[in-house]
Amino acid sequence: MRDKILVVDDEPRVVQLVRNVLEAVGYEVVAAMSGEAAIDTVALEEPDLILLDIRLCGGPDGYEVCKRIREFSDVGVMMLTAKARHEDILDGFDAGADDYLTKPFNAKELVARVKAVLRRTRRPEEVVEATRTCGELEIDFARHTVALRGKERSLTPTEYALLRQLALNANCVMTHRDLLTAVWGPEYRDDVDYLRAYIRYLRRKLEVDPSEPEYILTAQGVGYMLACPEES
Repeated sequence: MRDKILVVDDEPRVVQLVRNVLEAVGYEVVAAMSGEAAIDTVALEEPDLILLDIRLCGGPDGYEVCKRIREFSDVGVMMLTAKARHEDILDGFDAGADDYLTKPFNAKELVARVKAVLRRTRRPEEVVEATRTCGELEIDFARHTVALRGKERSLTPTEYALLRQLALNANCVMTHRDLLTAVWGPEYRDDVDYLRAYIRYLRRKLEVDPSEPEYILTAQGVGYMLACPEES
């Protein structure tokens, strides 16, 4: 089965360009020209990845579309947009996106990013242990769920992949580069801003006080560590 990619953009020429690039390397491509159509298409077509523009004429913008999709799907989402400010990128991640590529884009980079997002949003190979408990935080590797004080927390696929990597190396500092390579892929190994943004989102969801984290600790200038007191 070919991976199916949904392209959401209100510019037909952009849709056709992306379609030509992706179909040439073997992907199946479907398209939606508005936010509402995108949400309906995700439910009906169940794509493996969404390429989502932020600026959409009429109806919800890309940020809102991503948030609404996250209410019922953990499909990979890559923002593909001309909005290139650092704040725009962080807003995209905050809405639940897994990656962000600005226009104009290089065809080879688009394909590489698509492959990387598909790779990391698929469920990783299972580990021998079923769960990892760190204080009141429990990660169920078999079910791909995370609970804090018995209450399940909703994570995006990338957030879960990052937490999983930290959990598999609990109480050990993982360098920025090692985390970026393991979770995003070697082509992202120097994108430390990606990592910092996702660490911030994880802390918001898992820490009582994100400014004074108990679980996800910073090794200044080096990387991050998941602290599991009972394993120390």
